[in-house]
Amino acid sequence: MKITEKKENKLFKRKEIRAAMESATTPSRQQVLDLLAKEFSCPADNIKIKGIRGNFGTREFTIEANIYDSPADKDFVEIKKKKEAAPAKEAAAQ
Repeated sequence: MKITEKKENKLFKRKEIRAAMESATTPSRQQVLDLLAKEFSCPADNIKIKGIRGNFGTREFTIEANIYDSPADKDFVEIKKKKEAAPAKEAAAQ
C-alpha cells in the first residue's frame, strides 16, 4: 500500500487518507483496516473506511479513509449505517 495523500483535519480531529494498493482481487475492508492500523500505529476502532474503488481491467485500487484520534471522536462525527448501529443497540439493551 502506498499513501498518495494525507491531510490533517484539526476541526474533526482526524487524518484524511488516500492510498493506492495493487491486488489481484478487491481487498476486503478488514484487510484494509489491518493495513492502515499497522501503517499508522493506531487501533482499528479509530479508522473509518470511506471507500475502496478499483478501475475496470486493472489491479490498482484507491482507498479513502479517515483516521480519528479516538473512537469517541469517530462516533461523534461519523454517521453509522444500519449494520453498524444494530449490534450497538443490542448491546445497549442488555
